[in-house]
Amino acid sequence: MTDATKAVRERSPLDRYFGLRESGSDVRTEFIAGVTTFLTMVYIVFVNPQILSNAGMDKGAVFVATCIAAAVSTLVMAFYANYPIALAPGMGLNAFFAFTVVLEHKYSWQQALAGVFCSGAIFFLISIFNIREYIINSIPKNLKLAISAGVGLFLGIIALEEAKIVVANPATLVTLGDLKQWPAILCLLGFTVIVALNYRRIIGATLIGILVVTLFGLPLGLAEFAGVMSTPPSLAPTFLQLDFSRILELTFIIIVFSFLMVDVFDNAGTLIGVAHRAGLLDAQDNLPRMKQALLADSFAAMFGALIGTSTTTSYIESAAGVSAGGRTGLTAVCSSRYSFSWLCSFLRLPE
Repeated sequence: MTDATKAVRERSPLDRYFGLRESGSDVRTEFIAGVTTFLTMVYIVFVNPQILSNAGMDKGAVFVATCIAAAVSTLVMAFYANYPIALAPGMGLNAFFAFTVVLEHKYSWQQALAGVFCSGAIFFLISIFNIREYIINSIPKNLKLAISAGVGLFLGIIALEEAKIVVANPATLVTLGDLKQWPAILCLLGFTVIVALNYRRIIGATLIGILVVTLFGLPLGLAEFAGVMSTPPSLAPTFLQLDFSRILELTFIIIVFSFLMVDVFDNAGTLIGVAHRAGLLDAQDNLPRMKQALLADSFAAMFGALIGTSTTTSYIESAAGVSAGGRTGLTAVCSSRYSFSWLCSFLRLPE
């Protein structure tokens, strides 16, 4: 037995499978990164049911579907593509689903789920035949990074609005809110802590900032604690409820195309942005194992539609985990594990 073979066998199974040593990472770092990713994106567990309930969907069922879709899809990304990227129902796509497809175009939510499934199936086919890979590789690097930056800015304005740092104004659309209120103070405190710790290169900086703000928020009543354990709601109201009765209509084809295009370019920007932050791009600034990542993302869209949620896609919040040191699929495994835990042990779903 050669020394090289002996060294490989002495490595842990996780190290060998995910290539931790080659990526310059370890189990502890990947665990912290996974928890960080989870905490930065767990808001979708509550926001997605609120948005999709406007389309007439059962909140409890969507809550469970969101958790399962995020957990299973992230595991597929972890084990098949080996990237530190988590997936969940996408913001923006869920609003398009509820307010445009269902409320404006008068589709039922079951028919809208069919549209999401069809877009995922087309996504899957163009990923198998490398069409989507060619499309993404043909996009200039600056534009791909700009897409991920745009998604980040979109999420940023949501955070500023939730913290009441910016509020609605009839003259200017948005204006500065009251910075003396606790939500604004805690948001700015958390942002300062995270930036300072990241500057000092503290592992888990984002996670520490989130926990600090949470601890301050509990006694102030900004987070309502309603228990630790709870029985998950039933998935039955949304499980396999797809309705393909309008599949031949022109508007349905347009809806499918809209879901597909948004998912394609949103996913492209997320994959390239997170990989660039992690230093995972090759010498030509292309993403290794891109086909596997795209297939994982297309599977997520189809799987999410089957169990009852809008398009499931890669999350730019994965960059938080990458900033905490995550470099392999083990980061995604850890964040996915916590998605399952959240399903079984969660605070009361908001009414």
